[in-house]
Amino acid sequence: MSALRWTRGAAGLGRVLRSPGPHRPASEEGPLSGLGSSRRRSAASPREQAVQREWGHAELLEVLEARVRQLRAEGAPEMRVKKVQVDQPPQGRSSRWAQKLEAEKKVKQRHQAKADLQKQPLESRTLHTEPRIRSKKLAGYLHQSKKGAPKSSEEEQLARVLQAVLAKLGSREAGTPARTKAKAVETHILFLQQKLRTFFECCVCTGQLPLAHHMLVTHHNNQDKQQVLTLDMYNMVLLGWARKGSFRELVYVFIMLTDAGLSPDLHSYAAALQCMGRRDQDAHTIQRCLKQMAEEGFQPQLLFTNLVLEEEDRAALLRAVVKGEPAFCPPPQASNLVSTPVLLKDFYSKEGPVSYPKLHLPLDTLQDLFYQQLHVELSSSVSVQSVEEAPVMTKEVIEARKTLKALRSKWEVELLRVLRETKAKMGSQAYEGQPTLYPFLCLLSEGEFVSILMQALQVLPAQGEPLFQLAQNLGLQVFNRHLVKQKQVTNHVQKLGQQYSQYLRLLASDTQVAPCLPREYWDSLGSLETPAQQPWSVPVLLQLGKQLAELLVQAVQMPRSLAARHGAQNFIPVLYHVYSFRSYRQVGILKPHPAFTHLLETAAEPTLTFETTEVPMLCPPLPWTSLHSGAYLLSSTKIMRATEGTTQHQRLLERCPPAQLHGALDALTQLGNCAWRVNGRLLDLVLQIFRDKGCMRLGVPPPRSEAPRPAKHQLPPGSTPVHKSELRKELARCLKAAREMHSLRSEALYRLSLAQHLRDRVFWLPHNMDFRGRTYPCPPHFNHLGSDLARALLEFAEGRPLGPRGLDWLKIHLINLTGLRKRDSLRMRLAFADEVMGEILDSADNPLTGQKWWMKADEPWQTLACCMEVAQAVRSPDPTAYVSHLPVHQDGSCNGLQHYAALGRDSVGAASVNLTPSDLPQDVYREVATQVEELRQQDAKEGLQVAQALEGFVSRKVVKQTVMTVVYGVTRYGGRLQIEKRLRELSDFPQEFVWEASHYLVRQVFKSLQEMFSSTRAIQRWLTESANLISHAGWPVEWVTPLGIPIIQPYHRESKIQVKGGLQSITFTSSVDDSQKPNTLKQKNGFPPNFIHSLDSSHMMLTALHCYRYAANSLCACTANPFWKTWLSSWRSVSARSPSP
Repeated sequence: MSALRWTRGAAGLGRVLRSPGPHRPASEEGPLSGLGSSRRRSAASPREQAVQREWGHAELLEVLEARVRQLRAEGAPEMRVKKVQVDQPPQGRSSRWAQKLEAEKKVKQRHQAKADLQKQPLESRTLHTEPRIRSKKLAGYLHQSKKGAPKSSEEEQLARVLQAVLAKLGSREAGTPARTKAKAVETHILFLQQKLRTFFECCVCTGQLPLAHHMLVTHHNNQDKQQVLTLDMYNMVLLGWARKGSFRELVYVFIMLTDAGLSPDLHSYAAALQCMGRRDQDAHTIQRCLKQMAEEGFQPQLLFTNLVLEEEDRAALLRAVVKGEPAFCPPPQASNLVSTPVLLKDFYSKEGPVSYPKLHLPLDTLQDLFYQQLHVELSSSVSVQSVEEAPVMTKEVIEARKTLKALRSKWEVELLRVLRETKAKMGSQAYEGQPTLYPFLCLLSEGEFVSILMQALQVLPAQGEPLFQLAQNLGLQVFNRHLVKQKQVTNHVQKLGQQYSQYLRLLASDTQVAPCLPREYWDSLGSLETPAQQPWSVPVLLQLGKQLAELLVQAVQMPRSLAARHGAQNFIPVLYHVYSFRSYRQVGILKPHPAFTHLLETAAEPTLTFETTEVPMLCPPLPWTSLHSGAYLLSSTKIMRATEGTTQHQRLLERCPPAQLHGALDALTQLGNCAWRVNGRLLDLVLQIFRDKGCMRLGVPPPRSEAPRPAKHQLPPGSTPVHKSELRKELARCLKAAREMHSLRSEALYRLSLAQHLRDRVFWLPHNMDFRGRTYPCPPHFNHLGSDLARALLEFAEGRPLGPRGLDWLKIHLINLTGLRKRDSLRMRLAFADEVMGEILDSADNPLTGQKWWMKADEPWQTLACCMEVAQAVRSPDPTAYVSHLPVHQDGSCNGLQHYAALGRDSVGAASVNLTPSDLPQDVYREVATQVEELRQQDAKEGLQVAQALEGFVSRKVVKQTVMTVVYGVTRYGGRLQIEKRLRELSDFPQEFVWEASHYLVRQVFKSLQEMFSSTRAIQRWLTESANLISHAGWPVEWVTPLGIPIIQPYHRESKIQVKGGLQSITFTSSVDDSQKPNTLKQKNGFPPNFIHSLDSSHMMLTALHCYRYAANSLCACTANPFWKTWLSSWRSVSARSPSP
């Protein structure tokens, strides 16, 4: 009983004993008489009243004696209690006070035992190893192994038990089938399975196999919890014991697996045989295992062909199989099969001489670059100097930086303390049988966790970040760093260094190696591939990330007043949790305290931190040789990027024959092997404008301080509700504009800071693809895919002489970038370039102070870069010998319409998108604009007001984006938004007509396209209807691209998943859960554009591969930009092979 409860009880008794009324006879008054009602007192006989008084005295004595014992136990001064002789209550009647005290005593004992247990080291606690078996037959086998014969060893008994279990598997009755395939489970059960599976995986990785075994036994012994266990979980613990050679525990797990009604698979038998190979088990047991494998349909050869094994595991497995079957020989390693798609037969043909381009760097330089990149990836993050204008080092700035440094030191210590306390608590719960996050917190060192949290705090925006997003990012960082650490532990880094040095001999400029594709050459050096670790599910990532975020909130505090130096200080949390409405949903947000945000702004620290995978590579990427190997040296990269939690793409790719994907693998490798450098002169100009408040017209975002502000902050007295509403709308618009400017400014800051960081260096951009096969550079902030500014900052690291026609192609490329001669032939464009050569040279010499001709172009920064290149070439002594690094784009004409015209054999549509020969290039966007203008004129004559308002404003630029995207599934609503944006950019267009005019124009654009491309609309309808029928049958739409890449649409009905506990319960919806039925609407609407995207990507990959094979003196980088155009940066191959313009 607690002291508080005792005090209240004693006071109650005192009130009863001190009756305010007149003194009554002893027969009518007792110590507990006030506790009963008057009716009960009057109805009781004198004998019953006497018994009640005796019980009351006994209860009071028990309470007093218990209180004395409690005070003695707590070290309180000894109390003297007068002994009172009372009669004991009748036998068989227990005291209510005695029962309550006894129950409270038991609770206290349990709490004390739990506290004592938590004080013990985790390693010294007793863990369950022997399971409770429900099958009487299996339990009998286990019981016999425990008894054993006097002269028999335990291992011999366990071997006989394993043989008996295998025999039971072979004689399993048909009426009791094995639980081999899990049924469709509910969402919360699936979450528990994902969490438990990852728990076992982390235990095995961190060497806590006894804890994993204990958790497995605990769940197996509970019939309800046993249903959560899957075969993968048993196999994971089996493999862990097999690698340790622990035969006893392995047999226990095998018995549990069988007792649960599961049937062992190839992984189960491989683990058992590995263990027996490590322990040199007797041949009879191995033979019985191989026999049972054969009965299940698993031949020994499959152990070496269907499983990805580490070297030690493979050797142990081979020893066991050979001992069981002495005549067994492992199957030879599969030879490199040639890709079979018809479109790639010429590319993979070995007929005739074959030569592939090499890099321009020698072997020693490439090896130095490799070790630099390896150091970057081992450090997990990259620090980059910010290009923001450095603040004046005033006393305030210096003081703010000192304060931040002192606070961070305290926060690191506090985070370390809280992390250790959390680990100890979760470890204790895990040893009690609860699958907590304890093994997750053991994957990295405590210092690495603190570093991750401090970095997350540093980059948290002032407006806060949704807890869902923050938790997912933290979970992914832990997972990615764990994968890198595993490669360090398994000696993978050393093997990688040796093999990569040999691989560089293929690429270096000063070595001689037989011509070979990078993938083929890497495979010939030996396999470095390790068993792939499955990615953690989104709920698991969220649970881990949320726990880390809560540690950050709990540990990071700052003084309420930073000015107070001495005396007691009140501390406040740096982060606080708030709720905000995003659209119609309530979202939990972690927001930094304004005082902390102000401190960061005042300090203006000059460093930005990026993850390794967010920065270009300093050496050539690893060639893509399989689904799990390629791109970065150590950091894991998905070959097919997708939303977290999507798994159907990976399963579809794994079922493909390896040779079927060779075309995609080689194309991604070739794109990643293109070396780049920064255009330093152009970067200096951009930085000058960036630091001078930017320029939106040139794509350089201004700082947030330049955001528009409302004309009036306060309304005058007596304002009408209409005026108040207008002010609120204006404030909302200004706030939205400020946020957009901040986002754009941050994006530009990252891009320019990385460009400055990589100035005067050579770097590479590893590539992967999305589920449609479209390729993308892996680094998100700085690459050749994106805006005009992003492309202008990059040029090829290796230059080549222009040759006899290279300068002409540079001039044509320049005019293409300006957008001034879209309808002219190539010769006319070349002539126009000579006419405006004065403006070109002026732009190159005086870009910010001259005529600024380049600023009027459609792509101003790329135009300026090309002006500088042309100026240097024409001023060189010999333009044909001038070495140029500038990429020249070869762009398609509305690729989507080109594919539809080809599919439908539409000659009219094909001519409008330049699929047929023509002296003058066709411009489909201008044709659509012309037809829309004709329709507008007819409506204007009939008096339609919106048509009259649009006079002079229907241009190619207004309709271009809608025409371009309509073949990719854009709806009328989306098209209207695109046109509305273009109309708002026209300063002289009456803004009151924007909404009505955008509605009108989108109707006319769709009408014009329907007339011009009739077959296109028919094909779209057929694809839509096909997808509708397939999805209604319960299947997602699948197809294979011409290059052999299997595609599946990841659109399913949404399922809600909730991660409970902590700061808040996170509820999110997932549409990628393939256990749900397909989303018919998304399947049918997404199929036409996705199908065309897949054709477009196949065409682009084929272009890249053929440039690599047949243009050995060219450099090529292919991609698809956000407007779905394919462009080829390969002017060297074009100038060498194309006819004169």
